[in-house]
Amino acid sequence: MPPHNEDGVGGMHIYMPWWLDNKKLDFARGYHIETWGGRGMPSAGFMGGIQNYPNGGGYGKALKDDYRRYYGASIGFSGRGEMIPNDGSYCEIDPTVVDRWGIPVLHFHWQWSDHEINQAKHMQETFRSIIHEMGGTTDDQMPTAETRFGLHNGGNIIHELGGARMGADPKTSVVNAQCQAHDVKNLFVTDGAPFVSQADKNPTWSILALSWRTSDGIARMMKERSL
Repeated sequence: MPPHNEDGVGGMHIYMPWWLDNKKLDFARGYHIETWGGRGMPSAGFMGGIQNYPNGGGYGKALKDDYRRYYGASIGFSGRGEMIPNDGSYCEIDPTVVDRWGIPVLHFHWQWSDHEINQAKHMQETFRSIIHEMGGTTDDQMPTAETRFGLHNGGNIIHELGGARMGADPKTSVVNAQCQAHDVKNLFVTDGAPFVSQADKNPTWSILALSWRTSDGIARMMKERSL
């Protein structure tokens, strides 16, 4: 094929924001859809993945025909949703494990709730509905409840947030609204740790906004000589 430059950065580069009313659904918050695909050549390696396409694969002329048939004709969807905090997901000081400097490390506990499982089911149904409306055919079976409808393991695809959450009550939070530690007044946490939840969006701008607000608060406290 002649060379083209129409795939964009990393593929089609299309983003679908949340569009529904959660009051009518069985999970809270929402998710966005990232679309990928494009006219990438069949990948190198054994079969190049063609065997995973509907009726794809084979040998000789049939294989070449399938490569031509599917070249540039695939599209995929990825869902990114918000997880709702739950009592089974938290971190604590590990009682036995230390790092190479002898400092105890964090031990993480994690579990999915019905919110996330129902959200993943809705994603899968939505993806398949879109493909069907486009006249396409899905290349895999609908995941089941036993596999949590395709949810990855906790921590697999995330923006790492939380662990020192913000709040007004020192008994249930680590920092206040200025990202200032309740117990250590000259300690400020300005990364993603103060987040109380992770939305489906990238958190960079929120981290920058909170850092700016914290910087203004530090400057004010320094001027007042209260820090």
